[in-house]
Amino acid sequence: MRALSLLSGALVGLMMILVGTLIPSLILIPNFNLFPFLLPINTTWQLPSVLLCAILCGKKSAMIASVAYITIGIFYIPIFSGGGSIGYLLTPEFGYIAGFVPASLITGAIASKTKRNSLIGLTLASCAGVAIIQLTGIINLIIGLTSSRWSENFSDLLISHSFLPVFSQLMICPAIALISIVINKVIPEK
Repeated sequence: MRALSLLSGALVGLMMILVGTLIPSLILIPNFNLFPFLLPINTTWQLPSVLLCAILCGKKSAMIASVAYITIGIFYIPIFSGGGSIGYLLTPEFGYIAGFVPASLITGAIASKTKRNSLIGLTLASCAGVAIIQLTGIINLIIGLTSSRWSENFSDLLISHSFLPVFSQLMICPAIALISIVINKVIPEK
């Protein structure tokens, strides 16, 4: 029964990541008009889907979903933002995608020790996941620069791949926590 739960969580997580890749992130700003103002931010729901899966389904299911997503993107379908295929392993972006695996483990571990309805605790778990992804990506940038994989300098790569997206990724962390609290209210505790 536990294996079935793990597999179903991984499949749900994989579907969330695949769909999240296609959905842009927006901030809803209340307006005096009938329709609110939607402010797009520089990220998709790909990364939040990984973190949400880790919080809701657990670290093992999220890790399996992340590995499956990376495998599909490298060998089968070009689903990453820069495409896909085996050549994607040599791009600066791949370190951030590879960071999904340790981020899902860390986020899931922190979330399992946090109360199911703790907005602050689940937000911090999501922020830890973002930090792990950023750290993994920066390590990949350093390795790539020392092995001369790309011609850009380190500061340009760091600004475009870490500093610019990290703020929008951190802005989504409270939304991840809020969504997981709402889903936890609907799903009974084990």
